Parts: sequence; structure tokens; C-alpha cells
Amino acid sequence: FPVCASRYSACSKEAEPSIDGAGPAEEDHVKTQRRPIAGLLLSAAALLAPASAVADACSNRTLQVGFYAYFAPVSYSADRTPGSAGFDVHRGYEADLLTAVEAMEEGGLAFKRHGIATWDDIWLRSSGAAFDLVGGGITIMDSRTRDATGATRVVFTHGHIRFRQSLLVRSADASRLAEYGDLTADVRVGVLAGTTGEARLLQIVGLADRAGVLAAGTRIETPSGTLTADGSDRYAVRAAGATDTLTGRARLLPPDAGMPQVIVHRDAATDQSLLQALRSGEIDALARGEVGNRDAVAAGGEFVVTALDPVVELGGFTVSADEGQLAECIGARIDWLTDDGRIGYAEWVDNPQVFFDRARTWQP
Repeated sequence: FPVCASRYSACSKEAEPSIDGAGPAEEDHVKTQRRPIAGLLLSAAALLAPASAVADACSNRTLQVGFYAYFAPVSYSADRTPGSAGFDVHRGYEADLLTAVEAMEEGGLAFKRHGIATWDDIWLRSSGAAFDLVGGGITIMDSRTRDATGATRVVFTHGHIRFRQSLLVRSADASRLAEYGDLTADVRVGVLAGTTGEARLLQIVGLADRAGVLAAGTRIETPSGTLTADGSDRYAVRAAGATDTLTGRARLLPPDAGMPQVIVHRDAATDQSLLQALRSGEIDALARGEVGNRDAVAAGGEFVVTALDPVVELGGFTVSADEGQLAECIGARIDWLTDDGRIGYAEWVDNPQVFFDRARTWQP
């Protein structure tokens, strides 16, 4: 894994693997990573809309924004307690990006923020009446645009942040657990249910195929008892959601000694509980995005990041599928603030004012 010159910069600026060379297991990510991101997920009507119609979608609007409250430092609440005044105070990378959108001259947009405590299907919440825009470090995936019936409910804006999955391990285990291939049946890996961290780990170590179907013989501990996957799609874990048979899954026990145990956490504020589980030895590794893992490393010397996933993911915001022009309009502003992807998380860490500096140069 790379040695970083600073907390994030060198790691994010290293040569990244070719997305065009990714295998079929990454198809859901790949189809949403080539620019323009919105062009892959918006309706044809939105893409063919005249520029004036797209601009009108952002004209003098105050949007209700839902944001995930527990993904520091990307998106989090000033107060982690739901119902408190600070719970709806948005902090982090995405908060500053949206505030910079508000600051763009004649940008026409204002945001009223609302913290969201639950992760499950958070990306679909912009299709309801409560929110116009939803974010919180959400990886752009075609499967996340559809509900359980397969109907398209939301579209994504252009991507604004890059993610790669990784392992966080105790410093003493850096050489023992340096690669995904080191994860054997005596290793316990913690994940957060319903995230790309969970879904990608299962695929990488062979516990699931590219469609998320669990390998036959995998035992799943649930509140109602232990189940055994039979290799059918009745037992599937995907970043867009798991099958009903796996609701409440707490532990996955592998069918092969060359695969790890997976410990599934569900707590909405689980970033701290997962770190404590790693610290105490309840788990041996934590599988999640590089951003969160490197932030944990920066907080002290007890952890290290290993086993970077070669697949690069992009994060974005969702809006209702009926608001394709709004997604395109917001996407244009995001493209300007990020300089078409050349300014991102690492640059924000180095200079938290970077998006505001860009906002001052916007010319509508």
C-alpha cells in the first residue's frame, strides 16, 4: 500500500488503475464512472433539454437536503444526537462543497440541511417528499437508482469525490494482513451493512460473486438462527441492498479456509463502534473506504491502512428521477468547483477554502 507524504495527498494523486481495464465484477461501478456521470444515469429527456431549461431548474430554489450524519470527515452532523439542534448542522467535505454552490454568483440555489441517521437505502430518499437532494458519501451505482421493484426512482449528479476500498488493521498486524489474500478463516473482518465496503469485500475474497450472490456453504448468523447459502440468488449481498433472507445478518462464516469471517455492524453511529471493535481485538480488520480509514490513522498511531482495492469509485448526490434537469444543473456547478474532477478530497484537506476560492471565479 502507498506511503503518503501527507495525510491524504500523495495517496490520492498516485497513478490510479485504468477503469476501462476493470473486470466484470466492477461493472456496476464502471458504468457510472466515465464522464459525464449524469449522462449515464439521467433520462434522455433531461440530456436533450435546452440549456435554458437546465438553468431554470436551479433558478431561485431552496432545496431540502438530507445528509448522512455519521461519515466524518466527508459528511457528518455537528451533534451526533438525532433531534438535537446540532444534528441538522452539516459539517465536512460535502458540507463545504454545497456551501460553495450556494456562494456562486447568480447560482440560484440555497440548501436547507437535515441530518439522516440511517444508511439503509439513503440514496432513494430524494424520491420522496421530504428531500430534494441527498448525500453523505454515496457511491454512484446504477443499481442504487432503482427501488426493490426495479423502477428507477433517482438519478445521480456528477461525481465529486473518489473512493477506494481498503483494510484498516492494528499496526502490529500490518505485515500479517497486508493484502486481501491474507484474510483466512481465522481472521475476523468488520463491515458496515449495506455499504460498498461490505459488498466489495465479499467479492474480493470470494465470499460472493460479481452479482453479490454468496458462495454455496456460507453460513449466515441471523437473529432467527443460522442459515446456509445454497449458491442461489436468495442469498445475495449488494451495495444497493441484500435479499430479505439476510436481513439482520450479524456474521458470515466462510465455506473455505482461505476466506475470512465477516462481522456485520448495523449501528448508525458505527464508525466509533467499529474502531473500538478493532482496537479491542473483537475484529482483526475493518473493510471500508480509504478516506475514513486514513482519517483513523491520522488520529493516532495505533492503526495502518493496507490492501487498497484497485477499483476506483465516485461519490455523488441523488435527486428524484423526475428532476433530471436539476441534477444536470447541480452537476455543472460541481464540475466547476472541482475543476472537472481535478480538485477533490485531498485538495480540500490541504485547503478547506478551495471550493470557495473556485466559487468566486464562477461566471453564469
